[in-house]
Amino acid sequence: MISLDWTLGLQFLNFIILLIILNKLLYRPLLKVIAERRESIDGSHARAKGLEADIEEKMQRYQAQLGEAKLFANEERSLLKKAAAEEEAKILSEAHGKASGRLQSIKDQVAAEAADASKTLKSEAQSLAGQIATKVLGRELA
Repeated sequence: MISLDWTLGLQFLNFIILLIILNKLLYRPLLKVIAERRESIDGSHARAKGLEADIEEKMQRYQAQLGEAKLFANEERSLLKKAAAEEEAKILSEAHGKASGRLQSIKDQVAAEAADASKTLKSEAQSLAGQIATKVLGRELA
């Protein structure tokens, strides 16, 4: 059986002293290290969330700038297309005018050459008719 005497008190006192020593040497430093690690982890989580928020804000700004750049590029492209179409119409109009003028000058030149050829042929035809009549009749026409 268990006897209750002064050794039980001594063991109880020994246990209390051991708890105090272990508390100072082991538990407090261990709890301090655990608390520091928890603070470090919580700080890292907070920094990570802050970085995520910063990245999200920058991505939204980037998307907005990208949208503005696309809009500007589309406007610029349509302005350039419009200017190119106007320039094309102007060049085609000038070319058509030049071609019409050149065609008209060629027609005028052909008409003039045809008139000259007609005059030459008429004068040669009269001369040849006279020669033919002279040979056929055997005498000169007056």
